[in-house]
Amino acid sequence: MHCLLFRHGIAASPEEWTGSEYERPLTTKGHRKTEQAAEGLKRMGLRPTHFLCSPLTRAQQTAGIIKDILQIEPSIHLCPELVYDQSPLLLFPILQELPQQAFVMCIGHEPHLGQTAALMIFGAHATGLSVKKAGGCLIGFEGSVGIGRGALEWWMAPAQLRMLREGAQT
Repeated sequence: MHCLLFRHGIAASPEEWTGSEYERPLTTKGHRKTEQAAEGLKRMGLRPTHFLCSPLTRAQQTAGIIKDILQIEPSIHLCPELVYDQSPLLLFPILQELPQQAFVMCIGHEPHLGQTAALMIFGAHATGLSVKKAGGCLIGFEGSVGIGRGALEWWMAPAQLRMLREGAQT
């Protein structure tokens, strides 16, 4: 299995947003930069077979952008286990139910994604791992998904993903 952990794009500032935290949307800039990062994913030829997404608005918007740009079929499944205040351990049973040949894209938040990556790769919590907004990391598993069984294939900041797209301007 391959698991792409991807963080939502730039969202409205919590200080400026007057609605519910769960409904805080992407900004215009966040939408544009997420599109550009998704173009980088497309250029890499990534084809997720499964989409898991935090139910928060900014994550759902990010998932929709990526799904449209990658032009892929799998539906987006809302996954409360990807919300920032949930234990990363809750995601493992969900991943273990998927086929071993699956390519799963998980769209969520920090610090949850960084801690999930640490558990997948090192088998323990680690400080300093953080997925930037509209950035991601790809972790591969040989055999079944488990804590400490993953191998990091790449970790990219959003600027790196944006640079991968065809005709990228600096």
